[in-house]
Amino acid sequence: METHRAEFQSVVRSSLSIDYRVVLIEIYRWFAVTMGTGIVSVLMTSIPFDTPVFYYLSIVFFLLNLALFTLAFITSVLRYTLYPEIWHVMIQDPTNSLFLATIPMGFATLIEMWVLICVPIWDEWAKTLAWALWMIDVIAAASVTLSLSFILISQSYITSLDRITAVQLLPIAATIVAAGAGAQVALILPDKQHALGTLLVSFILWGMGTPLAIAVLVIYYQRLAVHKLPPRELIVSCFLPLGPLGFGGFGILYIGKVARVLLQDSQFLDPIAGQMAYVLGVFISLLMWSFGLIWLLFALATVLYTSPFPFNMGWWGFTFPLGVYAANTMELGLEMDIMFFKVLGTTLSGAVLLLWTLVALRTAHGAWRGSLFHAPCLRSLSSREEGAERDGDRHRA
Repeated sequence: METHRAEFQSVVRSSLSIDYRVVLIEIYRWFAVTMGTGIVSVLMTSIPFDTPVFYYLSIVFFLLNLALFTLAFITSVLRYTLYPEIWHVMIQDPTNSLFLATIPMGFATLIEMWVLICVPIWDEWAKTLAWALWMIDVIAAASVTLSLSFILISQSYITSLDRITAVQLLPIAATIVAAGAGAQVALILPDKQHALGTLLVSFILWGMGTPLAIAVLVIYYQRLAVHKLPPRELIVSCFLPLGPLGFGGFGILYIGKVARVLLQDSQFLDPIAGQMAYVLGVFISLLMWSFGLIWLLFALATVLYTSPFPFNMGWWGFTFPLGVYAANTMELGLEMDIMFFKVLGTTLSGAVLLLWTLVALRTAHGAWRGSLFHAPCLRSLSSREEGAERDGDRHRA
């Protein structure tokens, strides 16, 4: 035990150095990589123009994402098992704790790809596994949304409007992403009652996250209007509003589409309930897409206005929000049979693929040089440990 304590103190003091133990400290931010990689795989299967290359690309990104998520998850378990003190410091950090939401969101992209790629091949047992994995994701997403949101409002982390950032949307988006994945899972379940239950839970998850995300967007807009653009190192966060709006639009559209299928012979509420859910889903999705378009233009203008800005792991914030907005665009094009949305969605998907390539290369370069391995949330723990040592020395003296 004393040996582990000594190792932990050594890690804290050298948290900015290049050392294999530092990866254990900062690994939770790397789940953002799985989100970005996962949305690329989803987009490659969603492009409305039939090309075998996209299908094989989606499999490559799916397998890569599975490897990345597994590595990050195992390392995270080791991190908190070997050094449990880190958990208390991380969960109390007003910014870094919010990145815990990237875990269920990255996991949701794996479930979606399992439904799209593996279920058609392995059928029944693959459907059951997808349902079980989705239920795990629901528990994780709801826990993150409720706990982190309550911690945010119950602690004295943010005492002024200028400290609000778009990163506050991350824990809220977790339930929205789980809702969209649940609608896709409901469509493949053989038991109609299970499918209806899954669809109902998905709608509840969507209702938990989407209005709250819009409320945060109102506050964030006021922060931008009063205190202007965020710091340069956080400038990429201006793309984050596209996440809940893009996947929220995709999710409600897909929920409506599945409801039309599942409720067509049902007496639930009214015989036309399924058709109403579908029509409302399309229009709400279009409304959220339009609102997202404003934030997309704001984000592009912000990037052009402030560039160049330094590379950090926050650059992965380019990929997932823009990716889910592209997915919503293509789904609208398919449902309304409008070529404009199909072409625009495909173009945005190509941009996401190029962005992923750029950010992945920069990440690999930064990881090789060691410049990405640091743990700013542990500075307070470092000070606390050093203060405890000084008190101990004085006590012994």
